[in-house]
Amino acid sequence: MAVTPGHTGDAVVTGRFPTRVVPPVELPASTSFLAGEAAARLGWTGVVLPEVTMLGRKVCVVARLRTDVHAERIAVGTGPVTDRATVATWIWPEFAATAPEPAAEIVGVLAVARHWRTAMASAVPFARYGDAALVLPTSAMLNRDYVDNCLPRARAHGIGIVSADADAIVEKDLEGRPERLMMAEDAVSRWMNEMVYEQLLASYDLPVA
Repeated sequence: MAVTPGHTGDAVVTGRFPTRVVPPVELPASTSFLAGEAAARLGWTGVVLPEVTMLGRKVCVVARLRTDVHAERIAVGTGPVTDRATVATWIWPEFAATAPEPAAEIVGVLAVARHWRTAMASAVPFARYGDAALVLPTSAMLNRDYVDNCLPRARAHGIGIVSADADAIVEKDLEGRPERLMMAEDAVSRWMNEMVYEQLLASYDLPVA
């Protein structure tokens, strides 16, 4: 006989099998606030840029403007170039000598998420090029899945982890591995730099060539 969906104690009856109600894990503050606090805790100095979708992942980049390079690019009329196909040509031997210098210094990339798997998927592509870290609610870290699965993966990729408690107070849970082998500059890293360059100019309200 079918059972009408309803509540039984702290369980929800759906069909034939009751399932326990688990409150969803929520971030204790805005993504921008947590990213700023995490960057400070990690010792990353620079501008914490607003969350952006890059390489299909939502991340917050911490970066500094290379003012000397920016001045040179302004002088020759070369602002940020965010067309990926165009930037890809800069590493070709015939164009490498005339390609503009990277005008941004990327300090690190932060992935702020409610669950470690989401944050890990966002951070891993960037860990090949520099420092990366996850920012997670403390409540999402108090289980065996985090200990048995998240921590080993983070260590393998050299990714740091920062926790944020219910009061949005952040603590460093895992140190990253800055001495890991980085990938050489390629078309992807050059394009990332141009995207960040554009964000930096907007954050500083500086002129674009």
